[in-house]
Amino acid sequence: MRVVREKRGERGQAAIEYVGMLGLLLFVAMAVVQLGLAVYAAQQAGTASRAAARAVSMEQGSAQQAGSAAMSDWLEKGASFRGGPAGDEVTVEVTVDIPSVVPGIDFGPVHKSTTMPMDR
Repeated sequence: MRVVREKRGERGQAAIEYVGMLGLLLFVAMAVVQLGLAVYAAQQAGTASRAAARAVSMEQGSAQQAGSAAMSDWLEKGASFRGGPAGDEVTVEVTVDIPSVVPGIDFGPVHKSTTMPMDR
């Protein structure tokens, strides 16, 4: 019977390969989470702009109040609302900051705009 022995130079190779792949997998996971946050922020900005435009068109409050009430609490802190009635319609633009998973990297804001007819 023949005994096979490992070479001493190859000891720990699997552990080093695992650590290298773990870094890559963490990077991919963070990128997926960041993409999800960006899509969620865009969805929330659209919801807020529709709610704000509806409230202003029906004269049921301010764009800021209605839009903030329609958003998640943790995203509304970085949101800004612009616009208002212009003739027979109302346009509201909402800007929401995209949260960052990676500290020190800014992904900027997302802008959504909604125009609705005035309800008179």
